[in-house]
Amino acid sequence: QVQLVESGGGLVQAGGSLRLSCAASGFTFRSYAMRWYRQAPGKEREWVAALNTGGSTYYADSVKGRFTISRDNAKNTLYLQMNSLKPEDTAVYYCNAVVVGRDYWGQGTQVTVAS
Repeated sequence: QVQLVESGGGLVQAGGSLRLSCAASGFTFRSYAMRWYRQAPGKEREWVAALNTGGSTYYADSVKGRFTISRDNAKNTLYLQMNSLKPEDTAVYYCNAVVVGRDYWGQGTQVTVAS
């Protein structure tokens, strides 16, 4: 079955960096676009970044220029490099895949940015 497992979250000072990972299994990873979302306390889940199978990347305006999405198809792993972190980036971060028309989510990883 499809599984997505995020890791790499933690507590960081404003201006710092973190790299999130999402280990994927149960589907042909290289054949699917992948996305990162986040959900801050009391807010709806929001889209952060996407990476298609051709290597094109897309970012929410709030993270453009600071975050980089990438993938290693040999390791079936999706990454999110987050630089110049701000307190408003504090959220649970989720990776997402739509496989054969069904949405799959990981359990999320907490990112907390202290001011």
